[in-house]
Amino acid sequence: MKRLLIIRLSAMGDVALTVPVIHSLARQNADLRITVLTRQHFGPMFDWMPANVEVMGIDTSKVKGVVGLERLYRQLSQRKFDAVADLHDVLRTKYLRTRFRLAGKQVGVIDKGRRQKKALIAHGADHDALPLTTDRYVDVLRSMGFDFQLDFERAFDPRHEQFGPVERRVGRKPRDQRWVGIAPFAAHDGKVYPLGQMRRVAELLAADGCRVLLFGAGQKERQVLDEWATVAGIDSVCGTMGGLHNEMLLMSELDCMVAMDSANMHLAALVGTPVVSIWGATHPKAGFTPWLQPADRIVQRDDLPCRPCSVYGNKPCQWGDLRCMTGIAPETVAERVKRVLKSEK
Repeated sequence: MKRLLIIRLSAMGDVALTVPVIHSLARQNADLRITVLTRQHFGPMFDWMPANVEVMGIDTSKVKGVVGLERLYRQLSQRKFDAVADLHDVLRTKYLRTRFRLAGKQVGVIDKGRRQKKALIAHGADHDALPLTTDRYVDVLRSMGFDFQLDFERAFDPRHEQFGPVERRVGRKPRDQRWVGIAPFAAHDGKVYPLGQMRRVAELLAADGCRVLLFGAGQKERQVLDEWATVAGIDSVCGTMGGLHNEMLLMSELDCMVAMDSANMHLAALVGTPVVSIWGATHPKAGFTPWLQPADRIVQRDDLPCRPCSVYGNKPCQWGDLRCMTGIAPETVAERVKRVLKSEK
């Protein structure tokens, strides 16, 4: 049995996009033993993988400097990998893959398309769409000789899952009620729809008879969402689900998820939930669209030549007002959700 190490440490959304690739590879190559090296708290994303996949979760804060990386390499080398796929290409992973290459192991590394992404920012949304991140991952593995096709549909079949912990928190879903998730936060301000406007989206959907479930993480986000949840029909599940595994189970029960260009967008897509995604400073053409989601579920302003101003949303708005986000009316988002709910009946 050939042993393959796949490395992708961050960010959460990028790690989520490895799931369709690794699942497809593992299912179609039963004689391949795959170990995924990632951050410890991302592990639940891989809970539903085929039996020939294992996850090695690490605390990257404890892997410091050359000494820490060498210690990690020696730990990994004991597993006798035949090949290493670096799907991250940062300093940490460069060190690890170099050590494996010097040890005579086959190594593949992602082409992140950095020049392409710079060109996209320079030329704006009229630039051709860049390859999807999932396709970049596939290219690495195929270049190493692994034969497979992307055939992933969803992380798990809800009919075979135990929803007890989810039901104890949010109750059993009535057949005649539509559940909509809203995940209003992202890592960078350029990706966040103004919170006041997003709260209005939640209120519009609740007034239309939907049950709105709010997703977030951390104490600050929880305080914001708890305040929104004082409105009838809106409930915050921030920090109450007992971990990422249960959050993904709950996402699979939703009829629609509203999210930013963020990890929650990708997590919902992985469990087969329709996602209405809102894009501001970033752009779908950069290759980070959610898995199997059609373009008509994307909400964005196409009339701004300054978009995209960043690949990751981490640059300050040149106008100082994030007009790419503030210019999207809450009613526009709510109507897009209602359109999805109608089409999914």
